[in-house]
Amino acid sequence: MQSPVYKRIVLKVSGESLSGNNGYGIESSVISSIAEQVKEVVELNVEVAIVVGGGNIWRGIAGSAKGIDRATADYMGMLATVMNSLALQDALEQIDVPTRVQTSIAMQQIAEPYIRRRAIRHLEKGRVVIFAAGTGNPYFSTDTTAALRAAEIEAEVILMAKNKVDGVYSADPFKDASAEKFETLTYLEVLNRNLGVMDSTASSLCMDNDIPLVVFSITEAGNIKRVVLGEKIGTIVMKGSAS
Repeated sequence: MQSPVYKRIVLKVSGESLSGNNGYGIESSVISSIAEQVKEVVELNVEVAIVVGGGNIWRGIAGSAKGIDRATADYMGMLATVMNSLALQDALEQIDVPTRVQTSIAMQQIAEPYIRRRAIRHLEKGRVVIFAAGTGNPYFSTDTTAALRAAEIEAEVILMAKNKVDGVYSADPFKDASAEKFETLTYLEVLNRNLGVMDSTASSLCMDNDIPLVVFSITEAGNIKRVVLGEKIGTIVMKGSAS
């Protein structure tokens, strides 16, 4: 049996990936598939924390563009991530994976408040921890949340699960047939080439704290386990000097 190359990970799941082909809302078969993939990793004794986006329900930037105050729109987006987190928690617990949701905005009736030491203790006990409501502050994305929480809990890697692409490309592969897929990149290259892997705040935070990032497709069953076992799929982004 192969041994995992990481002991503690942060899995970043986009809100759009939960909607499947619908483009909106939560597709039960998709969220069940993600839960099964997470269970495979937990069974390897890997500590798993998850950050879920909210783009399948609400996007703060899109709301702001429609005339809603930006801070208000971002808070609405944070609430969307809570809905997704609760759905994912339910899917995990239905297959006997103990899970805790921690929110950056206090809502005691449905989830724990985010407390770093408590989150780490949950992980040490084999529980999956889902970080919801972003950082609790407007103007910050859930990518930044993933980078921040990974630094706080001393995760060894961030796994960025995508539902449409299987890595990082030089251009949009759906629009440009000559788009090149990268096997490895540095954070400086991502920033300098404006590749859009993460927003610049998240990329800088990962670079400053030397947290590697693996971008891969979540649509193929078993891919999370493959990454954790060290298989070379997707694109690895690391700290380093731009070439």
